[in-house]
Amino acid sequence: MSETALVWRVVPPSMRATHRSLRLIERSITVYRRTPMVLISGFFEPLFYLFSIRVGFGALVGDIEFAGRSLGYAEFVAPALMASAAMNGAIFDSTMNIFFKLKYERVYEAVLATPVSSTDVAAGEIGWAVLRGFIYSTSFMVCIVALGMAESGWIILSLPICMLIGFAFSAAGMAFTTFMRSWNDFEWVQAVTMPMFLFSATFYPLSSYGDWGWVVQISPLYHGAALVRMASLGDASWGVVVHVGYLLVLSVGGLVVAARRIDKLLLK
Repeated sequence: MSETALVWRVVPPSMRATHRSLRLIERSITVYRRTPMVLISGFFEPLFYLFSIRVGFGALVGDIEFAGRSLGYAEFVAPALMASAAMNGAIFDSTMNIFFKLKYERVYEAVLATPVSSTDVAAGEIGWAVLRGFIYSTSFMVCIVALGMAESGWIILSLPICMLIGFAFSAAGMAFTTFMRSWNDFEWVQAVTMPMFLFSATFYPLSSYGDWGWVVQISPLYHGAALVRMASLGDASWGVVVHVGYLLVLSVGGLVVAARRIDKLLLK
């Protein structure tokens, strides 16, 4: 037996699964190397929002009171737009791309004929969606810092936070996609993400929603935006535990449902 084979036999099964899921990420990287504009284009929408607020709308609104301090409107909105960038990158890859691979390209039928399991498929595809969201959020953070809109050096913590946001949305998105029957069902994606983008305390503090604030707190993007905003302002509190816990539950739940649904659809 070769030395490589001997080492591989003593590797725990959980680490082998991680290794197999990386093959799915590698495949996605290879595909996007041939179509880089598809990857780049998803970054611009929240960036244009940021520039419009920085250059025009922010000057009209002026400063707002948030977390016991006076804060420029652009500085308040920028972290939420960064969270939205992570969401956008994760959602696109975990919905339309997954549906095409599942229903038309039949990628997973071929993949599951190898030692790769349905859990590996879900973890690999979600992992790539997280990576795409991380690329968007990193670029966005650079823009925020360059424009002088970061209130604290702790904004660097927004990068792992955005990875958690990407994980939550990609896991939920992939789980949801496994129930879709046709391209018409993707109208639901826009119907959910657009109100979420507009009404997750993205552009207004939670207090401005009055008695409807509890509805806003149901949104996963609200929790993600709150975490990025805390990092940008260098203002942490015990609310971090609630925000992180919410996103972790959504992440794990989506991953489990996605893996089981792939099993049901392709291995029945």
